[in-house]
Formats: sequence, C-alpha cells, structure tokens
Amino acid sequence: MEKGLKSMEYKNIFRSANKKLSGEDIMMLSPLQLAYIGDSVYELLIRTYLFDKNSNVNQLHKATIKYVKAKAQSELIHRVEGILTEEEKSYVKKGRNTKTNSSPKNADLLDYKYATGFECLFGYLYLSNQDERLAEIFEHMMKDEI
Repeated sequence: MEKGLKSMEYKNIFRSANKKLSGEDIMMLSPLQLAYIGDSVYELLIRTYLFDKNSNVNQLHKATIKYVKAKAQSELIHRVEGILTEEEKSYVKKGRNTKTNSSPKNADLLDYKYATGFECLFGYLYLSNQDERLAEIFEHMMKDEI
C-alpha cells in the first residue's frame, strides 16, 4: 500500500466533486455561501494538522474544538491580516459585514462576525484553486501553535 501512496499524483478530489462552478460563479457567491465551504475546508485543515496516531478520537475532537470556535477564528484572522492582499481583506470584510439570520450561541457577536469573515476567505481561496495561498495563510496562522 505504501508503494501506491508514493506514486500517486496530487489531485484535489474534493474540488473535482463539483465541476459546475466557473470562476464567474465563484465571484457571484454570497459571503455566507463562501463561509459554508470555508468552514469545512478550515476544519479539515485543523483536523489534519492536529492528527496524531497516538491520540484517541475524543482527544482529537477536544483539540479541534479549540481552533474551530468563533473566538479562535477571530483571533487567527487578526493574526494574519498583515499578510493578506487587498482582495483577501475584501472577502474577510464581506463575510464580517454580511447579515445573518442566526445569532451566535456560544460566542461574542464581534468574534462571530470575524469568524464568518475568516470562513468566507477560506471558502473563496479554496473554490478559486488557490491552494498554495491557502496553505501559506494557514501556516502563518499556526506558526506559534503547538
């Protein structure tokens, strides 16, 4: 099995699951639609980052929650705002300023808004095939962690 893994070429199977989205379609998505995808992208990155074969699922889940809650996302987006391009900042702002029909259950409203902006940025970068930039931002966010 290991031999097969080494010979595999990288292909993003998740993005190829939906071939109907064009670049123009992505630009027309609402901030909440981008945040919907960005939330999943970020959580998968965190779960992968934290994964340790010596940890049980409960330990992994508790560690993940530390990073995916709104307060943590708000802090992380502030940590990287200095390296964001103007376009990236505009997606954070769009997500932060979007009107939602729900209110946060376990978060401060301002943290919740910044977390939505954070997820909006991740959704935009992921859907627009900017994997290297997504990895660069994620690495910058996590450089002082663990």
